[in-house]
Amino acid sequence: MRDLFLACIVFGALPFILKRPFIGILMLAWLGFMNPHRLAWGFMFDMPVVQIVVAFTLVGMLLSNEAKRMIWSREIIVLAVFVAWMGITTWFAFFPALAWEQYVKVLKIQILTVMALLMLTSQQRLHLFIWVIVLSIGFYGIKGGIFTLMHGGVYRVQGPAGSFIASNNDLAMAMAMTVPLMRYLYLTERHRLVKLGLGAGMFLTVVACFGTQSRGALVALVCMGAMFWWKSRHKVGTALLIALSAGVGLATMPQEWFDRMATIQTHEEDASAMGRVNQWGNAINIANARLTGGGFETWQRPVCERFAPNPDDCRDVHSIYFEVLGEHGYIGLLLYLTLLGMTWFKCGAIIRRARGDPALQWAGDLAAMIQVSMVAYLSAGAFLGMAYYDYLYRLIVVVVV
Repeated sequence: MRDLFLACIVFGALPFILKRPFIGILMLAWLGFMNPHRLAWGFMFDMPVVQIVVAFTLVGMLLSNEAKRMIWSREIIVLAVFVAWMGITTWFAFFPALAWEQYVKVLKIQILTVMALLMLTSQQRLHLFIWVIVLSIGFYGIKGGIFTLMHGGVYRVQGPAGSFIASNNDLAMAMAMTVPLMRYLYLTERHRLVKLGLGAGMFLTVVACFGTQSRGALVALVCMGAMFWWKSRHKVGTALLIALSAGVGLATMPQEWFDRMATIQTHEEDASAMGRVNQWGNAINIANARLTGGGFETWQRPVCERFAPNPDDCRDVHSIYFEVLGEHGYIGLLLYLTLLGMTWFKCGAIIRRARGDPALQWAGDLAAMIQVSMVAYLSAGAFLGMAYYDYLYRLIVVVVV
């Protein structure tokens, strides 16, 4: 039944996408962030729905007179250079077949990024785009928060199989990044019931982050919470919301959760944590030896045995920073950090430009909340290999637009 319902939505929308390709951009955001086809159990689970919608959207963009606009900002130029550099590192990768496969995936993400950039031509479209992201990730936040409260945090909250957010750690990052966007919509919304729903969504999504039992999520929540309060226009109300969400979340979790979180302070005794540190050393050694790094998917045993401090402990790198460093060298890391830094400072410029201008207050609020989302990404990403997560690049597009 889920398959038929989803098929009716996706395939029923295709004729409208040809006429109004912006509908395709919203559909792609929904499919990319929520992954509803991964919640089906039949033919739609493996159906290439994203490719189908991309094809119809591209045709619609070519044939339709709907407004399109390319913005060659400094962020987009650096992003283009970064993608090109990844192509060079792929050419010289340790494992070319694996690297080219991953590079194609990254290129697909960036094609969708450019498509969104072209079609986000107004405040209304930007607002709708944010709504789709919030509803897509918020679905798991609200569902996961209710699940955590009902079961006392005994079971981990997980994402849809076969997606970017399948694991508890990755889903926790996505949900933490979404709470600030919920706050932006709350600030701009006029309908009281919708505001109440967004407030409840923020609360439940924070509880769901606790329910993932991810240590990285705890770090992200602490950092995000501090920045969230700092950027808020209503600091007393924000402080109460943070205290309520944290209090309920902590009160819900079992003793096993506290024992797991306590290992953050005793990481020297944690095999998982020390394995990550070992791979971080591996990344540094690869970058020191090769200008282009090891290329995508360099985290294989032969490379680990050659470059890792402990050659017997081979695993994924689990850090956006060391992932980029090991795969694309110091030049790749410099481009990546430059892109993040430029986006952060552009948010600051938007906030300053909007200050004191009621007509631009929405832009200032959105830029501030995107900075909070970036704090969640940067803090949780220190322990996750999510450097190519499409969420980040969509936020960069929103800032540029």
